[in-house]
Amino acid sequence: MDIEVVAEGLLFPEGPIAMADGSVLLVEIKRQTLTRVRRDGTTDVIAQLGGGPNGAAIGPDRAVYVCNNGGFEWIEREDGMLAPHGTPADYESGSIQRVDLATGNVTTLYTSCDGRALRGPNDLVFDHEGGFWFTDLGKSNGDTTQVGHLLYARPDGSQIVRVREGMVTPNGVGLAPDGKTLYVAETTTGRLWAFDIAGPGRLTTPHDRWAAGKVYGPLPGYQLFDSLAVEADGHVCVATIVNGGITAFDPADGSWEHFAFPDPITTNICFGGDDMRTAWITCSGSGRLFKARWPRPGLKLAFNA
Repeated sequence: MDIEVVAEGLLFPEGPIAMADGSVLLVEIKRQTLTRVRRDGTTDVIAQLGGGPNGAAIGPDRAVYVCNNGGFEWIEREDGMLAPHGTPADYESGSIQRVDLATGNVTTLYTSCDGRALRGPNDLVFDHEGGFWFTDLGKSNGDTTQVGHLLYARPDGSQIVRVREGMVTPNGVGLAPDGKTLYVAETTTGRLWAFDIAGPGRLTTPHDRWAAGKVYGPLPGYQLFDSLAVEADGHVCVATIVNGGITAFDPADGSWEHFAFPDPITTNICFGGDDMRTAWITCSGSGRLFKARWPRPGLKLAFNA
Protein backbone atom coordinates (compact mmCIF):
# COMPACT_ATOMS: atom_id res chain seq x y z
CA MET A 1 0.00 0.00 0.00
CA ASP A 2 1.35 3.43 -0.97
CA ILE A 3 1.20 5.95 1.86
CA GLU A 4 2.15 9.61 2.07
CA VAL A 5 2.75 11.98 4.95
CA VAL A 6 0.20 14.80 4.96
CA ALA A 7 1.32 16.59 8.13
CA GLU A 8 4.15 16.30 10.66
CA GLY A 9 4.97 17.87 14.01
CA LEU A 10 1.55 17.20 15.50
CA LEU A 11 1.39 16.62 19.26
CA PHE A 12 -0.19 13.17 19.50
CA PRO A 13 -2.91 13.47 16.83
CA GLU A 14 -6.13 11.43 17.15
CA GLY A 15 -9.81 11.55 16.23
CA PRO A 16 -9.49 12.34 12.48
CA ILE A 17 -12.57 13.57 10.58
CA ALA A 18 -12.53 13.74 6.77
CA MET A 19 -14.27 16.96 5.79
CA ALA A 20 -16.20 17.68 2.58
CA ASP A 21 -13.66 20.33 1.51
CA GLY A 22 -10.79 17.81 1.59
CA SER A 23 -9.31 18.98 4.86
CA VAL A 24 -9.05 16.78 7.94
CA LEU A 25 -10.03 17.78 11.45
CA LEU A 26 -8.22 16.07 14.28
CA VAL A 27 -7.38 16.56 17.91
CA GLU A 28 -3.88 16.98 19.26
CA ILE A 29 -4.11 15.37 22.67
CA LYS A 30 -0.91 16.82 24.14
CA ARG A 31 -1.50 20.23 22.59
CA GLN A 32 -5.12 20.10 23.84
CA THR A 33 -6.56 21.42 20.58
CA LEU A 34 -8.99 20.73 17.78
CA THR A 35 -6.90 21.31 14.67
CA ARG A 36 -7.60 21.52 10.95
CA VAL A 37 -5.07 19.98 8.57
CA ARG A 38 -5.45 21.47 5.11
CA ARG A 39 -4.75 19.71 1.80
CA ASP A 40 -1.24 21.17 1.67
CA GLY A 41 -0.41 19.98 5.18
CA THR A 42 -0.67 23.37 6.88
CA THR A 43 -2.59 23.48 10.14
CA ASP A 44 -4.92 25.87 11.95
CA VAL A 45 -6.11 25.60 15.54
CA ILE A 46 -9.90 25.71 15.65
CA ALA A 47 -10.34 25.51 19.42
CA GLN A 48 -8.42 25.12 22.67
CA LEU A 49 -10.07 22.26 24.55
CA GLY A 50 -7.91 21.67 27.62
CA GLY A 51 -7.60 18.29 29.31
CA GLY A 52 -7.07 15.50 26.79
CA PRO A 53 -9.23 15.75 23.65
CA ASN A 54 -9.51 12.30 22.12
CA GLY A 55 -12.22 11.00 19.76
CA ALA A 56 -14.14 13.50 17.62
CA ALA A 57 -17.16 13.37 15.29
CA ILE A 58 -19.52 15.66 13.40
CA GLY A 59 -23.02 15.83 14.90
CA PRO A 60 -26.41 16.48 13.29
CA ASP A 61 -25.98 20.24 13.84
CA ARG A 62 -22.63 20.18 11.96
CA ALA A 63 -20.72 20.94 15.16
CA VAL A 64 -17.81 18.78 16.33
CA TYR A 65 -18.33 16.63 19.40
CA VAL A 66 -15.23 15.63 21.34
CA CYS A 67 -14.53 12.97 23.94
CA ASN A 68 -12.14 14.60 26.42
CA ASN A 69 -10.25 12.10 28.60
CA GLY A 70 -9.21 14.74 31.13
CA GLY A 71 -5.51 14.64 30.25
CA PHE A 72 -2.37 12.54 30.56
CA GLU A 73 1.19 12.80 31.74
CA TRP A 74 3.64 12.32 28.86
CA ILE A 75 6.90 10.50 28.27
CA GLU A 76 9.33 10.43 25.38
CA ARG A 77 10.29 6.84 24.64
CA GLU A 78 13.79 5.69 23.82
CA ASP A 79 12.80 5.45 20.16
CA GLY A 80 11.80 9.12 20.19
CA MET A 81 8.08 8.41 20.18
CA LEU A 82 5.74 10.44 22.40
CA ALA A 83 3.42 8.38 24.60
CA PRO A 84 0.72 9.09 27.21
CA HIS A 85 1.42 7.96 30.73
CA GLY A 86 -0.77 8.08 33.82
CA THR A 87 -3.00 10.88 35.08
CA PRO A 88 -1.88 14.51 35.52
CA ALA A 89 -1.98 16.30 38.86
CA ASP A 90 -4.61 18.78 37.60
CA TYR A 91 -7.02 16.06 36.40
CA GLU A 92 -10.64 16.62 37.51
CA SER A 93 -12.83 14.46 35.26
CA GLY A 94 -13.48 13.54 31.67
CA SER A 95 -16.14 15.25 29.58
CA ILE A 96 -18.04 15.49 26.33
CA GLN A 97 -17.50 18.80 24.55
CA ARG A 98 -19.16 20.56 21.62
CA VAL A 99 -17.18 22.83 19.28
CA ASP A 100 -18.91 25.34 17.01
CA LEU A 101 -16.82 25.27 13.82
CA ALA A 102 -17.87 28.78 12.79
CA THR A 103 -16.78 30.46 16.03
CA GLY A 104 -14.51 27.97 17.80
CA ASN A 105 -16.73 28.27 20.86
CA VAL A 106 -16.47 25.27 23.18
CA THR A 107 -19.34 24.00 25.33
CA THR A 108 -19.11 21.23 27.90
CA LEU A 109 -22.17 18.98 27.59
CA TYR A 110 -21.50 16.19 30.07
CA THR A 111 -19.08 15.53 32.92
CA SER A 112 -21.05 12.76 34.65
CA CYS A 113 -23.69 10.07 34.20
CA ASP A 114 -26.10 8.88 36.90
CA GLY A 115 -24.13 10.83 39.49
CA ARG A 116 -20.79 9.25 38.57
CA ALA A 117 -18.06 11.31 36.94
CA LEU A 118 -16.95 10.54 33.41
CA ARG A 119 -13.38 9.33 33.81
CA GLY A 120 -11.70 9.10 30.41
CA PRO A 121 -14.10 9.42 27.46
CA ASN A 122 -12.24 8.14 24.42
CA ASP A 123 -14.21 7.71 21.19
CA LEU A 124 -17.71 8.28 19.82
CA VAL A 125 -19.94 7.55 16.85
CA PHE A 126 -23.29 9.10 15.86
CA ASP A 127 -26.24 6.99 14.78
CA HIS A 128 -28.79 8.10 12.19
CA GLU A 129 -31.22 9.05 14.98
CA GLY A 130 -28.81 11.82 16.00
CA GLY A 131 -27.55 10.35 19.28
CA PHE A 132 -24.06 9.06 19.91
CA TRP A 133 -22.45 6.02 21.47
CA PHE A 134 -19.20 6.65 23.31
CA THR A 135 -16.60 4.80 25.32
CA ASP A 136 -15.13 5.77 28.67
CA LEU A 137 -11.77 4.02 28.94
CA GLY A 138 -11.14 5.06 32.55
CA LYS A 139 -7.88 6.36 34.02
CA SER A 140 -4.77 4.78 35.46
CA ASN A 141 -2.35 6.01 38.13
CA GLY A 142 0.22 3.27 37.71
CA ASP A 143 -1.05 1.12 40.59
CA THR A 144 -4.69 0.88 39.54
CA THR A 145 -6.62 0.99 36.30
CA GLN A 146 -10.31 1.83 36.44
CA VAL A 147 -12.89 -0.28 34.67
CA GLY A 148 -14.40 1.31 31.59
CA HIS A 149 -17.92 1.76 30.31
CA LEU A 150 -20.01 2.15 27.16
CA LEU A 151 -22.47 5.06 27.17
CA TYR A 152 -25.03 6.77 24.94
CA ALA A 153 -26.01 10.44 24.87
CA ARG A 154 -27.97 13.08 23.02
CA PRO A 155 -26.08 16.06 21.55
CA ASP A 156 -28.45 18.63 23.07
CA GLY A 157 -27.43 17.70 26.62
CA SER A 158 -30.81 16.16 27.43
CA GLN A 159 -29.86 12.51 27.97
CA ILE A 160 -26.89 10.36 28.93
CA VAL A 161 -27.13 6.69 29.88
CA ARG A 162 -24.60 4.04 30.88
CA VAL A 163 -25.23 1.10 28.55
CA ARG A 164 -22.61 -1.45 29.57
CA GLU A 165 -20.61 -1.65 32.79
CA GLY A 166 -17.14 -2.88 33.59
CA MET A 167 -15.41 -3.12 30.23
CA VAL A 168 -11.61 -3.35 30.13
CA THR A 169 -10.18 -0.16 28.59
CA PRO A 170 -12.89 0.30 25.90
CA ASN A 171 -11.53 2.51 23.17
CA GLY A 172 -12.69 2.62 19.52
CA VAL A 173 -16.41 2.47 18.74
CA GLY A 174 -18.26 2.18 15.43
CA LEU A 175 -21.49 1.08 13.78
CA ALA A 176 -22.09 -1.60 11.16
CA PRO A 177 -23.41 -0.39 7.77
CA ASP A 178 -26.98 -1.46 8.64
CA GLY A 179 -26.80 0.25 12.04
CA LYS A 180 -27.76 -2.95 13.86
CA THR A 181 -24.37 -3.85 15.34
CA LEU A 182 -22.07 -1.78 17.54
CA TYR A 183 -18.34 -2.51 17.61
CA VAL A 184 -16.15 -1.66 20.60
CA ALA A 185 -12.39 -2.26 20.73
CA GLU A 186 -10.72 -2.88 24.09
CA THR A 187 -7.13 -1.67 24.25
CA THR A 188 -5.35 -3.92 26.73
CA THR A 189 -7.27 -7.13 26.00
CA GLY A 190 -7.01 -6.76 22.21
CA ARG A 191 -10.66 -7.75 21.90
CA LEU A 192 -13.13 -6.36 19.36
CA TRP A 193 -16.65 -6.70 20.73
CA ALA A 194 -19.77 -6.84 18.52
CA PHE A 195 -23.07 -6.02 20.25
CA ASP A 196 -26.56 -6.26 18.73
CA ILE A 197 -28.46 -2.98 19.04
CA ALA A 198 -32.06 -2.97 20.30
CA GLY A 199 -32.57 0.77 19.77
CA PRO A 200 -30.94 4.14 20.52
CA GLY A 201 -28.91 3.64 23.68
CA ARG A 202 -30.02 0.02 24.10
CA LEU A 203 -28.29 -3.30 23.42
CA THR A 204 -30.03 -6.66 23.21
CA THR A 205 -27.68 -8.03 25.91
CA PRO A 206 -27.79 -6.93 29.58
CA HIS A 207 -25.50 -4.10 30.61
CA ASP A 208 -23.39 -6.01 33.11
CA ARG A 209 -19.88 -7.28 32.37
CA TRP A 210 -20.91 -10.96 32.36
CA ALA A 211 -23.32 -10.58 29.44
CA ALA A 212 -22.39 -12.33 26.24
CA GLY A 213 -21.30 -10.56 23.09
CA LYS A 214 -19.48 -11.67 19.99
CA VAL A 215 -15.71 -11.16 20.16
CA TYR A 216 -13.02 -10.95 17.47
CA GLY A 217 -9.35 -11.24 18.37
CA PRO A 218 -7.08 -11.00 20.19
CA LEU A 219 -4.30 -11.01 17.62
CA PRO A 220 -1.21 -13.20 18.03
CA GLY A 221 1.45 -11.95 20.43
CA TYR A 222 1.26 -8.67 22.29
CA GLN A 223 -0.87 -6.21 20.32
CA LEU A 224 -3.16 -3.46 21.60
CA PHE A 225 -6.29 -1.97 20.03
CA ASP A 226 -7.08 1.72 19.71
CA SER A 227 -9.77 3.52 17.70
CA LEU A 228 -11.60 2.17 14.66
CA ALA A 229 -13.58 2.86 11.51
CA VAL A 230 -15.93 0.68 9.49
CA GLU A 231 -15.81 -0.01 5.76
CA ALA A 232 -18.86 0.09 3.48
CA ASP A 233 -18.83 -3.71 3.16
CA GLY A 234 -18.68 -4.18 6.94
CA HIS A 235 -14.96 -4.75 7.57
CA VAL A 236 -13.91 -3.21 10.87
CA CYS A 237 -10.57 -1.38 10.71
CA VAL A 238 -8.93 -1.21 14.12
CA ALA A 239 -5.82 0.86 14.79
CA THR A 240 -3.27 -1.51 16.30
CA ILE A 241 -0.52 -0.49 18.71
CA VAL A 242 2.87 -2.22 19.13
CA ASN A 243 2.85 -3.78 15.65
CA GLY A 244 1.92 -0.37 14.26
CA GLY A 245 -0.86 -0.24 11.69
CA ILE A 246 -4.50 -0.95 10.90
CA THR A 247 -6.03 -4.40 11.31
CA ALA A 248 -9.14 -5.00 9.18
CA PHE A 249 -11.50 -7.67 10.56
CA ASP A 250 -14.10 -9.42 8.42
CA PRO A 251 -17.09 -9.98 10.76
CA ALA A 252 -18.40 -12.71 8.45
CA ASP A 253 -15.70 -15.17 9.45
CA GLY A 254 -13.41 -13.38 11.92
CA SER A 255 -10.46 -13.31 9.51
CA TRP A 256 -8.17 -10.30 9.48
CA GLU A 257 -5.49 -8.55 7.46
CA HIS A 258 -2.89 -6.07 8.66
CA PHE A 259 -1.77 -2.85 6.97
CA ALA A 260 1.53 -1.65 8.44
CA PHE A 261 2.36 2.00 9.16
CA PRO A 262 5.73 3.33 10.37
CA ASP A 263 4.70 4.10 13.93
CA PRO A 264 4.10 1.59 16.75
CA ILE A 265 1.50 3.98 18.19
CA THR A 266 -0.93 4.07 15.26
CA THR A 267 -4.20 5.24 16.81
CA ASN A 268 -7.00 5.92 14.33
CA ILE A 269 -8.33 5.90 10.77
CA CYS A 270 -11.09 7.69 8.89
CA PHE A 271 -12.36 7.58 5.32
CA GLY A 272 -13.32 10.23 2.80
CA GLY A 273 -13.02 11.38 -0.80
CA ASP A 274 -15.51 11.03 -3.63
CA ASP A 275 -15.36 7.24 -3.58
CA MET A 276 -14.62 6.91 0.17
CA ARG A 277 -11.36 5.08 -0.57
CA THR A 278 -9.10 7.81 0.75
CA ALA A 279 -7.96 6.85 4.24
CA TRP A 280 -6.33 9.17 6.76
CA ILE A 281 -4.39 7.52 9.56
CA THR A 282 -3.08 9.15 12.74
CA CYS A 283 0.38 7.95 13.76
CA SER A 284 0.45 9.55 17.15
CA GLY A 285 3.83 8.60 18.57
CA SER A 286 5.65 10.29 15.70
CA GLY A 287 3.11 13.11 15.37
CA ARG A 288 2.17 12.43 11.76
CA LEU A 289 -1.00 12.24 9.68
CA PHE A 290 -0.78 9.79 6.77
CA LYS A 291 -2.92 9.43 3.67
CA ALA A 292 -3.43 6.15 1.81
CA ARG A 293 -5.49 4.69 -1.00
CA TRP A 294 -7.57 2.04 0.77
CA PRO A 295 -8.42 -1.25 -1.02
CA ARG A 296 -12.13 -0.88 -0.25
CA PRO A 297 -14.49 2.07 0.34
CA GLY A 298 -15.09 3.27 3.86
CA LEU A 299 -18.56 3.69 5.32
CA LYS A 300 -20.11 7.15 5.08
CA LEU A 301 -20.87 8.39 8.57
CA ALA A 302 -24.29 9.65 9.62
CA PHE A 303 -23.22 13.32 9.54
CA ASN A 304 -20.50 15.45 8.00
CA ALA A 305 -19.71 19.08 7.29
